[in-house]
Amino acid sequence: METSQCMAAVARPIHDFGDEFMSDGATAEIGVRAGFAPGRGFYCRGRFGVLGEAPVPVVQAVQGFLGPELVATGWLAGRPVMSAEDAAACYAQAVRAWGRAHISPDIDVEHFNHLAQQLIDAADPDALPLFAGWRAQPYPTDDPVGAAMQRVHVLREHRGACHLTAVRRCGLSARAAMVINLGAEQAARYGWRDPQPVDAAQIPRLQRAERITDKMQMPLYACLTYRQRTEFARLVDALTAPVRASLVAGPTTRLTPHAGA
Repeated sequence: METSQCMAAVARPIHDFGDEFMSDGATAEIGVRAGFAPGRGFYCRGRFGVLGEAPVPVVQAVQGFLGPELVATGWLAGRPVMSAEDAAACYAQAVRAWGRAHISPDIDVEHFNHLAQQLIDAADPDALPLFAGWRAQPYPTDDPVGAAMQRVHVLREHRGACHLTAVRRCGLSARAAMVINLGAEQAARYGWRDPQPVDAAQIPRLQRAERITDKMQMPLYACLTYRQRTEFARLVDALTAPVRASLVAGPTTRLTPHAGA
């Protein structure tokens, strides 16, 4: 499989699989059991905890695609519960638990982990701090299924971070990108206050950003051989099949494969 074909085949499944983890009530329940109040505290403190004890404006700038007030509220709400480092570790545990519950035991996760780690190792983390933080998180050696889900999460963070960079390079704000992707009403659900419709003339900028995102990810997938890319796409397809089936059964609004929310 050619590099561009592999990227096109895996971007959406990887995004949606991670999206389902983040929005699952079971994930939120792990946060509640850890001491977080219901809401965005566990999500914000856990996902962005890899940045360390960063000030609110830094966290807002790094994540990009969520409304700044939503991020500030969640980050500050989670701060009294546990340190950023501990919250990130707790969130990683939730990632792995969700993977164990949703990845079929028939999947060759050992082979997936080998190929996914090659991609992760090949990535240049410059200007991608959220990805760099998640790449630095340790993987369990005795939980290959959970480790596979964690690698899905890391790859999702890479594309999201690349896309945020590409969006800004093309002269769009993250708010405008979200409105173009979702519409103003749905963008408001992601924390943007009173988002306004975006001029249709801005749409080509987002399309250009998508192409730049692909170019930024190209070196990762180019590190695999033709056969390895084919195998990786097959494994991602099998690994994410249950979620894709559920999305077909019950249509919902989704972000694009590279959106970082």
